[in-house]
Amino acid sequence: MNFEKPEAPVNTSQTRSEPSRRFSVAPMMDWTDRHCRFFLRLLSKNSLLYTEMVTTGALLNGDHERFLRHNEAEHPLALQLGGSVPLDLAACARMAQEHGYDEVNLNVGCPSDRVQNNMIGACLMGHPQLVADCVKAMRDAVSIPVTVKHRIGINGRDSYAELCDFVGTVRDAGCTSFTVHARIAILEGLSPKENRDIPPLRYDVAAQLKADFPELEIVLNGGIKTMEACHEHLQTFDGVMLGREAYHNPYLLAEVDQQLFGSNAPVISRAEALAQLRPYIAEHLQAGGAMHHITRHVLGLGTGFPGARKFRQLLSVDIHKATDPLALLDQAGELLQGR
Repeated sequence: MNFEKPEAPVNTSQTRSEPSRRFSVAPMMDWTDRHCRFFLRLLSKNSLLYTEMVTTGALLNGDHERFLRHNEAEHPLALQLGGSVPLDLAACARMAQEHGYDEVNLNVGCPSDRVQNNMIGACLMGHPQLVADCVKAMRDAVSIPVTVKHRIGINGRDSYAELCDFVGTVRDAGCTSFTVHARIAILEGLSPKENRDIPPLRYDVAAQLKADFPELEIVLNGGIKTMEACHEHLQTFDGVMLGREAYHNPYLLAEVDQQLFGSNAPVISRAEALAQLRPYIAEHLQAGGAMHHITRHVLGLGTGFPGARKFRQLLSVDIHKATDPLALLDQAGELLQGR
């Protein structure tokens, strides 16, 4: 299997069914790149994976082939877009479909100053009709699902009535699936990291939204860290989305297929996952890439067992000095034996 060569753009929207959003891994800037997604797919075949947010400007004015590149093994896979110009988003949604993505998602949740200045992310919650116009333009352009990820509000527009107005307006444009980060976003004075921690989680607000819009698919995001929590939230919501926990403790995904999708396949071990990643790493090295491009995403695989510190050291510190990086990978793999 050729891991590094990008797939030729193919419109597969007519052959792929709509992806299940029962369990997904959140789009995370600088984290959920194609190497991370390939690794996570080894742990779970059914989880829906998202790209990092890609802006419309990057796709329309930059090297869109590089931004859209992915391995066929990553599916089911969604592209998250950042933007607020309907025609631009429609053009980028078409690119997503042509490159075989299973879904295109509009970011209405990122609180950073940088994206606010370009009318991207959470600030769009203050402009529900504009979001609706964007969604309609994207839906008119493609046949794959168009979804929205948003907060429960922003400072100055954080009442439940305003949240319902936002969701209802976007629903009327044809969106039927909303991923709700159950915190408001504070658009001034807090960093993106602080916006993930300081505003309190309000699962009750998200649950009320599901009750008031029962016809919509509502996926819960924010603060979910265990399979037990996933099971609990799935009593109320149509799906759960994990963010940082899925990255820092990726082996949690090894239980997803059996526990949430009813798979009878055996749970992959940590050692098996690293062994299956090895050919992908080898091909990346042969293509001139650096091993840490991939192994930085694997460090959390050692979470929770004796020897985890040594495992992380091998793949984060020693890797930069190794003359034979694959031998170092094998050494790290030995620490996972029986795990």
